[in-house]
Amino acid sequence: MDQHGEASPVTILTLLEEAAADHCLSIGHSLYDLLEKGIGWVLLSGRMVMERYPVYKEKITVKTWLSDFRTFRGTRENLIMGEEGDIIGRAKGFWLFFDIERRRPARIFDEILDRWDINPEESIEVDSTEVEALNSALYRNEFLVHRYDMDSNEHVSNLRYLQWAMESIPVEIRDHCYLHTIDGNFIGEAQYGHTIESLIEPHGPEKTFIHTIRDIDGNQVCSTARTIWKDYK
Repeated sequence: MDQHGEASPVTILTLLEEAAADHCLSIGHSLYDLLEKGIGWVLLSGRMVMERYPVYKEKITVKTWLSDFRTFRGTRENLIMGEEGDIIGRAKGFWLFFDIERRRPARIFDEILDRWDINPEESIEVDSTEVEALNSALYRNEFLVHRYDMDSNEHVSNLRYLQWAMESIPVEIRDHCYLHTIDGNFIGEAQYGHTIESLIEPHGPEKTFIHTIRDIDGNQVCSTARTIWKDYK
């Protein structure tokens, strides 16, 4: 929970990924079963829009389904519903089936394609406008990649990128506004032991920011994002 007694954006993203993991388990291909075969799911890009965040002890429902499948990737839809059944959030993610050892895409197993139903209904539209990486910015933070930042696929968890971005938001925004929209893209892998910089630049007249996460030691862009913030009601 945050200082307002509401679930944080990182908490919501964690629950979305937990629902996705349960969906994998439901067809007999849990994340750990895949890991034994050297395979994992990697988030390529996505969008999350929250009208509000659940409050402390509120019971919420996360619904998830696959709206599309390709040879190497799938599109996952999500609805977050409040205790009264109202839709409080929507999200879409584009996931890559990934060979962990070879660090490259893998063909989705036929048994997965056969067991997962496709529902073409979309939870949300995605802004396809490309977010260009920043080379310099008004706000900047540095972070060291620790062992606990890594996930089972042996790369930095996408949750950590969101945390780094949130940590670098100006205090006056973070304390008085909530994250309404985030569009993110994952470009390169941050490496264990390397130093990360989180760059943030205001964009446009509204409370909109452009984000870039860079691996300084590896000299590469790891992710870019656009966030929109709204005042608490």
